[in-house]
Amino acid sequence: MRIRDPIHGVIPVSDPEKAVIDSRFYQRLRYVRQLGFGDLAFPGATHTRHAHSLGAMYVASRVFNAVASRSDLPDDVREHFCTAVRLAVLCHDLGHMPFSHASERIAPRRSLLRLPGWLDSVAEGEQATHEDYTAKLLLDSSLTDIIHREFGSRGITPMAAVALITGAKPPKDPGFTHKGVDWTPLLRAIVSGELDADRMDYLLRDSFYTGVNYGRYDMDWIVSNLNPAVKDGRAVLALSRAAAFAFEDFLLSRYHMFVSVYLHHTSVNFDHMLRRYYEETPGEFEIPHDPEAFLLCDDAALWYTLRRSKNRWAERISRRQGFKLLAQFTERDTGYDLEVLNSALTSGGFEHYTVQSKGALSKYVGSSATGGSPGLFILDVSTGRLTEVARYTPLYQRYSGAVRLTRLYVRPDQAERAREMMGRMLGQTTEP
Repeated sequence: MRIRDPIHGVIPVSDPEKAVIDSRFYQRLRYVRQLGFGDLAFPGATHTRHAHSLGAMYVASRVFNAVASRSDLPDDVREHFCTAVRLAVLCHDLGHMPFSHASERIAPRRSLLRLPGWLDSVAEGEQATHEDYTAKLLLDSSLTDIIHREFGSRGITPMAAVALITGAKPPKDPGFTHKGVDWTPLLRAIVSGELDADRMDYLLRDSFYTGVNYGRYDMDWIVSNLNPAVKDGRAVLALSRAAAFAFEDFLLSRYHMFVSVYLHHTSVNFDHMLRRYYEETPGEFEIPHDPEAFLLCDDAALWYTLRRSKNRWAERISRRQGFKLLAQFTERDTGYDLEVLNSALTSGGFEHYTVQSKGALSKYVGSSATGGSPGLFILDVSTGRLTEVARYTPLYQRYSGAVRLTRLYVRPDQAERAREMMGRMLGQTTEP
């Protein structure tokens, strides 16, 4: 099967992959938008996790084939590794909840999913995440049988796919070793890493559908400069020095997309109102832990509930009557004292709330869990020398701290008076 895609052109799909795509669990992603409330700020941003996952699968095969072409892997091993990484990337978003990340705060306890113990090492807490749900659907649902039937003869199991998605070590060898070299780190880096197929697709796709230019980067040059390298008996992903600047551009594209699109004040506003709805009306909408019930848990189901709800936040969301942005600033801005502003708004009888967001260049910067390393290296082709990208790229040092965006929102009918009051306050504290 071939699929026409506005970002990548024609995407080839194998028969086993088609069986997964045709499953109810994958088709559910047609009804989960990639950017949640993003279309309230960018009307074109109605694309889905379904389309993104197809695009990410295509990018994964491009990346792996570029790497494999510079290796001594025989054809059958190449096909095995490529099939595994394509399956993992195709399925990596299966567990996303309505409005994507916005609904994870009401996910059930992780223990209710009854995941195998070998996944405990990557658990992020007691509450289930979208990755936990992805693992559940792959390991313990009717989709599990489809994968066994379609990919079993190729030596690829649901457990192997989950290992690549989560980074957990499975109890059985997933079969990613060749001539004593473990290729798991490299394959894992393609699925989830600093330069993974997920990011490489969503930056281009989200940029296209939102109508902004921030997410564009030179994917062709990056892919053509990717290499395999062996470090301590493990294959790792390495980028030639010639593409270091292109990688920095990729990093900045992601950073700018976060600040301008993913953390747009409208999206953040409605995410917060959804959170208030969940807090004030617990149980009116729930994320089921049963895989079959989860099939009906999508954006349409949540919209249906919100439109019928009597909760004030649900009514505001469904009528697109958000609070008004009163002020926004970062730690780099001067003259703003959040505590004083909040106190003044409260004393003045203004209904308001504060939302704080973080935009970081990389989730790996300063991460103790990864030792600051994103599993990506810069390769000096002439000498074979490897340097961790965080040490090679000065952007990591420059943007080592996350930018904290603070927004104050006020009830619409009070916005004008609140702006006048805040203007007077800031005018008094501004130095000439």
